[in-house]
Amino acid sequence: MVASSTGPNALSHVFTSESVTKGHPDKVSDQISDAIVDALIGADPQARVACETLVTTGLVVLAGEVTVHTPEAEKALLEVEDLARGVIRGIGYVDPALGFDYRSCAVVRTLHSQSADIALGVDGLKRKKVGKKQGAGDQGLMFGFACDETRSLMPLPIQLAHRLTSRLTEARESGEVKWLRPDGKSQVSVEYVGEKPVGIDAVVVSTQHDESVIDPRTNNISRKARNEIIAKIIKPVIQEECPKLWSSKIVYHINPTGRFVIGGPHGDTGLTGRKIIVDTYGGRGSHGGGAFSGKDPSKVDRSASYMARHVAKNIVAAGLARACEVQLSYAIGVAEPISVLVDCEGTEAVEERRIAHAVRDTFPLDPTGIIEYLDLLRPIYQRTAHDGHFGRKDRAFTWERTHRTADLRKACAL
Repeated sequence: MVASSTGPNALSHVFTSESVTKGHPDKVSDQISDAIVDALIGADPQARVACETLVTTGLVVLAGEVTVHTPEAEKALLEVEDLARGVIRGIGYVDPALGFDYRSCAVVRTLHSQSADIALGVDGLKRKKVGKKQGAGDQGLMFGFACDETRSLMPLPIQLAHRLTSRLTEARESGEVKWLRPDGKSQVSVEYVGEKPVGIDAVVVSTQHDESVIDPRTNNISRKARNEIIAKIIKPVIQEECPKLWSSKIVYHINPTGRFVIGGPHGDTGLTGRKIIVDTYGGRGSHGGGAFSGKDPSKVDRSASYMARHVAKNIVAAGLARACEVQLSYAIGVAEPISVLVDCEGTEAVEERRIAHAVRDTFPLDPTGIIEYLDLLRPIYQRTAHDGHFGRKDRAFTWERTHRTADLRKACAL
């Protein structure tokens, strides 16, 4: 979507993004995979982890490639079954009546060592032609995005969608809305004139619930429960995030199928890495195709995507553009990126080529440099695996810092 004028002749359009709660089956899988990453790199910072999780009725399957080098990590690897059960319990699947709970589910582990051929490319310290820099763990292209629509420099539709799912979880865990269950989704449609959001067109919330809110006359969720979602979930979020866009004209779709009692892994099989658009920018901008969860930071799918967001956010925060997408591309075993592209969608204050040169001069873009700069060898990843990897206030998310704005402006001769 190319930015356009906000004048009287600017075109209007509606853009929609979605998010899911931490109890959504795909997010259950992501959180288990990232809990394993946390446990292993916490015990061995040089661990190599690529862990996929499948969850369905009564079953969790852990698969992937893992290489560890310390006795502590070996012990952690032996405890992944208990770890998975702990994640499931923490999410809220504690009742066998849900069809999936932490006590009764079977956990099948099929983890094996990483390919030695791949390891040759990653372990750069052992390869003279790479020098002391670690090579990229795979080829691929990664994107980062930022824009000035919100305080977090995230697109407004995905920011609101994430806040809604987060609010659903808060209301369930606190007992404020007692009939909520873990699974749920949100979707927000924002009206734009040119590049500026001017209104909220529609909000969709589908949340798992217990039988207490079923209207016996219709066998669907009651009007009272729908109104409670609007009053306690939707309205507080919109009025906090964008109060000027709160309007009586917003169209609500609350559990539009009527009922949502059967949910979670019992209602739909979950897989790691199946919510990559939810994890990033809600469809705004581009996506390289690689998932984040279950991967240690030597995988540029994860670390370079975090860096690309950091770079784009600093460009916008520096006033060099109102919207910015950064693309980084890598070859397996090669440390430096093959290409660096900065696309400001016509909103740039200086030439995009100058900004791209400033990016190379300001930020480390090789895997080793990214990992050290963002301090990624920490057990922080389970926290990223719900409510989005970007736009969060969590201090552990170092890629959200905007402390390089002055350096970028100086590098651009501003």
